Amino acid sequence: MNNKFLKAVKIVVISLLVVGGFNIHAKEFVMSYDGFYDRLKVVNKGDFQYARVNFYISDIGTNEVCSIKSGTILTEKNEYPLNYTDKAQLLLPYDKQLDTDKAVIVVQPKYPMHDCQLKLQIEANELEGLTFSKQSLLIINNELEALLTDLSGFFVSKLMWFLLPEQKGVVVTFNAPKQFDDERIICEKSVCYFEVTDNWQDDTKVLADINEVVKVTPWISK
Repeated sequence: MNNKFLKAVKIVVISLLVVGGFNIHAKEFVMSYDGFYDRLKVVNKGDFQYARVNFYISDIGTNEVCSIKSGTILTEKNEYPLNYTDKAQLLLPYDKQLDTDKAVIVVQPKYPMHDCQLKLQIEANELEGLTFSKQSLLIINNELEALLTDLSGFFVSKLMWFLLPEQKGVVVTFNAPKQFDDERIICEKSVCYFEVTDNWQDDTKVLADINEVVKVTPWISK
């Protein structure tokens, strides 16, 4: 009996070592597509003009870009290339079939020392046709706020609205340092915080070149 017990323990230990070794050396970052699809569906159903939900891969420890070496979208029967940017943004298709087929996203980091995580970002970074004015920022602010609410779901947004983060305005990232002569605008180098108010509706004065804007994100105060 003792011999059988010791043999069983030995098998378990060997199995754990194999699993542990696999985890230590495995650098691939694997995610289920359905979570992406659910969020992309919210954006598509809302018909937002500027607000988007974008997906990035970042390092857990430093929050820096987790550069991608290669990526694949896998289903049980098919394999597709994963599109991404040099900023590690995942350019995923909105595809019902991939959701049905239980697809997974496999990302191979460029640098093995990175411990990668998925970062979801609500933002506006395609601003073609807009001028950079307070009126435009109010439009973007309202879209970002609506998308944040929609992504929170019915239960939270309708029944537990007090749990939603409060959006104070927008954060604008420029491609160079900026300063504005306005007490509602606070800048830290190239990142500026705009406390948006409803009376910006008719203010069309151009504040800057729209081409200098990298992205606009919600300014969350709590």
